[in-house]
Amino acid sequence: MSSLAKSAPAPATAEQPAQTRAADPYDGFAELLIRRGKLRPAEIHRAKRLALQTDDKSLPAMLAKLGLASERDVAEALAEISGLILLEAQAYPDVSPFEEGDASLRFLKENHIVGIANQSDGILVAMADPLDEYARQALAMATGKPIHSCVGLSSEIAQAIERQYGAGKSLMGQIVDNLGGSDQDDDADVEHLKDLASEAPVIRMVNLIMQRAVESRASDIHIEPFEQQLKVRLRIDGVLREVEAPPVRSTAAVISRVKIMAKMNIAERRLPQDGRIKLQVQGKELDLRVSTVPTMYGESVVIRLLHKESIQFDFAALGFEGNVQERFLDVLARPHGIILITGPTGSGKSTTLYTALHKINTAERKIITVEDPVEYQLEGVNQIQTKPQIGLTFANALRSIVRQDPDVIMIGEMRDLETARIAVQSALTGHLVLSTLHTNDAAGGVARLLDMGLEDYLITSTVNGILGQRLVRRLCPHCRQTYPALPEVVEEMKLRRFVPQGEVMLYRPTGCEQCDDVGYRGRLAILEFLYMTDGVRRLVMTHAQAKQIEEMALQQGMHTMYEDGLKKSVAGLTTIEEVLRVTSDV
Repeated sequence: MSSLAKSAPAPATAEQPAQTRAADPYDGFAELLIRRGKLRPAEIHRAKRLALQTDDKSLPAMLAKLGLASERDVAEALAEISGLILLEAQAYPDVSPFEEGDASLRFLKENHIVGIANQSDGILVAMADPLDEYARQALAMATGKPIHSCVGLSSEIAQAIERQYGAGKSLMGQIVDNLGGSDQDDDADVEHLKDLASEAPVIRMVNLIMQRAVESRASDIHIEPFEQQLKVRLRIDGVLREVEAPPVRSTAAVISRVKIMAKMNIAERRLPQDGRIKLQVQGKELDLRVSTVPTMYGESVVIRLLHKESIQFDFAALGFEGNVQERFLDVLARPHGIILITGPTGSGKSTTLYTALHKINTAERKIITVEDPVEYQLEGVNQIQTKPQIGLTFANALRSIVRQDPDVIMIGEMRDLETARIAVQSALTGHLVLSTLHTNDAAGGVARLLDMGLEDYLITSTVNGILGQRLVRRLCPHCRQTYPALPEVVEEMKLRRFVPQGEVMLYRPTGCEQCDDVGYRGRLAILEFLYMTDGVRRLVMTHAQAKQIEEMALQQGMHTMYEDGLKKSVAGLTTIEEVLRVTSDV
């Protein structure tokens, strides 16, 4: 018997005691999912009830169909309960081990079974539901051979069946085959666009794009129309990757489908629009922020995926450690003053802000935020979405919330002098204010406030600290490889300060199944924290340049983002190349 199939508990037979036969084989599976926090008992009961009503759906299939749990969560739980191996995607063969007439294609598709190997002691198959003893026995009778099982994901089994029996087309290709009509005219009337967007193939195409984005841990989906093609790209760990896209003739229908889901005006294709979509994909609660802008060949769509359940409000997970974490938590614990977080778009500023709010969110504090847009909803925090079109700007909202008796105010971004002045006044009257600025480093935050027109004495009396950050890709812990750093690199980057004794080792990405052969999985922040000391305040009062302020902060214990990145490279969390990609020693 293949090593792919471990010994599993023997199924109940007619000779076994009645109480054994009566036990539901899915009870242990359901309890495991509940124990792992993947499902609630009420969701299990609902899925069981619907499975009984349909009479042809097992509990695992029903959970996936309802979107209550992801395919992988279901498969991993089934593998543990049954004692069988979970088959990897690349292990599925292109040729079926079944002899002609042994098993009908319809039976295999309906029961989500695919042949893997013809062995001396029977046939090895992958099953989406290995607890389905009826399907296994029926297959054994049809083939006249013992059937050994391993566990597979339904989607991977379907693709393997297609390769073995069909034309070998991808899932997107199969959907495209069902897409009717010819090239779509961009000037089609609204009703026609609605009809196109409501067709089953278009709905399946858009759902497939979103499903793949979730499976790939993407933060953004880019749908971009060009003259000869429609491009779909996913931003994964900060880097864009092109994926399989629908045909160009479906451009208008696909974009209209997204706009309908986001409750946008599909008739308006000349102006930018914003919208939101809430949905469940593979059992995960998703909040999608949709933005469209008109381009030469149609509307470009960017969808930001906000994973409500997977977001970690934990400083250590973000990359905070040592001196930076200690000083940041110190200013966060103060009752009043301003904390600023700086960095370009996409550097994780909002996540750091939310983590800070989560840390200080207690019953004794009233927290009000003004954001554009509200990205994550925090329990117990009053969050305001700005609406400039009706006059609800950052400044106008701030004027009102000061009268709401808050303890903590979070401003999504300081964009102008008016907003900055109100923030300063709030800090002077006993409030803790958190906000962000778009600057290259922490010291540049002071220069930015002065450029806005804020008085130097107000900056020194209210700002407690400025955090600068960037995001780098985190090395996959399963496949990273060590290598000795060249003496020239050690000398140039002064790596010996992090490894006083012995050889300096660095890490490189290689790629494995866990990280989709990229070598990186997830991201972490590299940070610098400008602590407002008396020395720094004196320089601010003289309108010193950002470089002078940084030099003073370095003398008083600050580490730059570049140094923090090098330290994390030596520790094996990221690579030197990633650090150099987002920062430099200037």
